[in-house]
Amino acid sequence: MFIKLEKYIIIVMAIVLFLVLLLYFSYNPSDSSIFPKCPFYSLTGFYCPGCGSQRAIHKFLHGDIFEGFKHNFLIMLLPTVLIYDWSVILFNKYSSKKIKNILHYSKTTYSIFIIIPLFWILRNINFYPFSILAP
Repeated sequence: MFIKLEKYIIIVMAIVLFLVLLLYFSYNPSDSSIFPKCPFYSLTGFYCPGCGSQRAIHKFLHGDIFEGFKHNFLIMLLPTVLIYDWSVILFNKYSSKKIKNILHYSKTTYSIFIIIPLFWILRNINFYPFSILAP
């Protein structure tokens, strides 16, 4: 019973992901009002670590990788972490040999918790070279 439910959840998640990516492919967040604006930026005038992510996703889906990174350099951290984590989970589930997930080490967590606030602070410094981090 649980395996069937797990398969349905995975199928639903894949469909939702596909539809979200189709939305980002079809509409440019810079020009469309259907995408939410960053509430942190709207309230403070400062960029959050996620600012520019929607535009970056749109650019990536259109094959403009360099332009996508210009909107948010940190955007590749999320898919990298997710793909790695899912790969380890699947490998451990379907293989007799088990590998340790480095994401479960406290040093990895601390590193991520240092990288994100550091990126947040540096992208709001308004002179070169930090200004290239702004979306």
